[in-house]
Order: sequence, then structure tokens, then C-alpha cells
Amino acid sequence: MTAITASGLRISRADYRDPVHAGALVFLLDAYARDMAGGGHPLSEFAKNHLVAELAARPQAFSVLAFDGAQPVGLVNCIEGFSTFACRPLVNVHDVVVLASHRGRRVGEQMLAQVEEIAKERGACKLTLEVLQGNASAIKLYERIGFAGYQLDPSLGQAQFLQKWLE
Repeated sequence: MTAITASGLRISRADYRDPVHAGALVFLLDAYARDMAGGGHPLSEFAKNHLVAELAARPQAFSVLAFDGAQPVGLVNCIEGFSTFACRPLVNVHDVVVLASHRGRRVGEQMLAQVEEIAKERGACKLTLEVLQGNASAIKLYERIGFAGYQLDPSLGQAQFLQKWLE
């Protein structure tokens, strides 16, 4: 599934076996990791060397890439989960990357439209994602395309994303 957009971008589902796609995925995720929004540190050599194979080994994972000509400019990594309340799959948007040179051109929006199509093909009931509070431009994008804070009962407030590292 590949789409050429009005702006000339090529948006496609990543083929983890394709060396061009594999290289683009690692390049873009490393660029994101180096950005302050991604933590400000490059990917480890282990991650660079094993990421694509590990994603390929997981049928619940998929990625969408954006290319401007031959230049990779955007990436979305997704992992399918399961909604027990809906008894259907859900898709977690795990990483959204757009190179600084292409921000403000709706690259993220176009990639997320393809993610939504893939999620629907998988029978997913919803998309989920987490975003840093200070990432105003990303929040604006997500709200513009229909994302909203998660809550079941307004009196209990919105859900918070927490983590615990395992060693």
C-alpha cells in the first residue's frame, strides 16, 4: 500500500525485508531519538542493529514511511494491542517521526491517515498514542485529526501514561 500525495510525498507501509525501508526506519528513529522530544540521545548500536529484525518478528507490529523523492522524511511505528472492553484489537501509535525539514507540511497527518486505514483493515476499534505535554505542535496535529484525552468517567479525570523500566 503506497500513496503519492498532492505534495509529491510517497507514503507507504514499511516492508521490513526491503533494505531501503529498513535503512530509512533506523535512520528516522535515530533522528527522533536524538531530538529532545525523543530523549536527546542516539539509538544504541544494539537497537540500530536489531530493531528491524525484531519488528519483523512481531506480526502485531507495522510501520509507515514517508519519502520525499528518495529521501526518507517520516516514520510511524505501531504495535497492535487488544481492548478487553471492546473485545477487539487496538493499534498503539508508538513513534511519530517527521524530520525538521518537513515539519509543518502535514507529513504526520498523511502517515497517520495510512495508519488508520491499516488499523481498520486489522479490525481495530481505536488508535492510541502518548505525547509529551510540551509537544504543542504534535498535540495540535493529533487533536485536529480526532484524538482526544482518554477518560471513562469525567469525575475520575483523564488517564495518565506511566512506565516502569525492567532490567
